[in-house]
Amino acid sequence: MTIKLVVGGLTLNIISIYSPQVGLDEEIKRHFWEDLNEVVASIPPTEKLFIGGDFNRHIGSVLIGYDEVHGGFGFECRNSGGVSLLNFAKAFELMVANSSFPKKEEYLVTFRSSRTVTQIDFLLLGKDDKSLCKDCKVIPTENLTTQHKLLVMNLEIRRKKKKRLIDDRPRIRWGRLTLSSALEIGEKLTVMESWESRGDASSIWDRTANCIRKAAREVLGVSRGRRDGH
Repeated sequence: MTIKLVVGGLTLNIISIYSPQVGLDEEIKRHFWEDLNEVVASIPPTEKLFIGGDFNRHIGSVLIGYDEVHGGFGFECRNSGGVSLLNFAKAFELMVANSSFPKKEEYLVTFRSSRTVTQIDFLLLGKDDKSLCKDCKVIPTENLTTQHKLLVMNLEIRRKKKKRLIDDRPRIRWGRLTLSSALEIGEKLTVMESWESRGDASSIWDRTANCIRKAAREVLGVSRGRRDGH
C-alpha cells in the first residue's frame, strides 16, 4: 500500500509492505521484490520515500559490506533474506532507519513470541534524507498484533521559507508629516486643481491620489527601503 502526502511543501511517499515468509516458494519472493522495485522506481527523485513493514528478514548487527545502508545497530545475525533487503536498500540508495541509532535490546526487538525474540520489521528512507530522521525505535509496551511491537520513526520536516523579495521603489517619508508640511502639501494640491470633478469616480480618485503622492514627495521627500514580499 502506498500513501502520498504533502507536508511542509514536500511530497512524501509512504509504502507499507508485508514480505513473504522465509519458508514460502522462491517464486513468490521473487514476485514480491519485482513488484516493490517497480513501485519504488516509479517515484520521482524530487519526492521523499519511506518504506516500512514486516520484511520477515534479519539484517543482523554487523554492517560489513553494507555500511552505507546499515547503521550498525541491528539485532542478532543476518540471514539470506536480510542480504536481499540490504541489496534492495543499496540499489535504491535507502538506509535502514532502525539500524542507525544505538538502542537497548527492548527497543530493537520488533517481534516476540513464547519461543522467538527477533527483529524483522524495518523502516527505510532515502540516504539523502537521513538528517530528517531524529530517532527510530520500538515502543515495547505497544503491540501492532499479538507478537509484533510498534516501530516508530521521528522525522523533522520544516516548512520551506518563502523567498524574500526586494522592493526598492521610492517610498514617501510619511513619518516627516507635520502640521506645517501638511499645510504646504494642501497648497500644492490647490494649485494642481486635484479636486476637479471631471470624469467618473474612478478617474477622479486616480487623479487626486496621484496629485497627493506628487505633492507629498516634493514636500516630505522619498527613501528606498527593503521589505519582505508575500
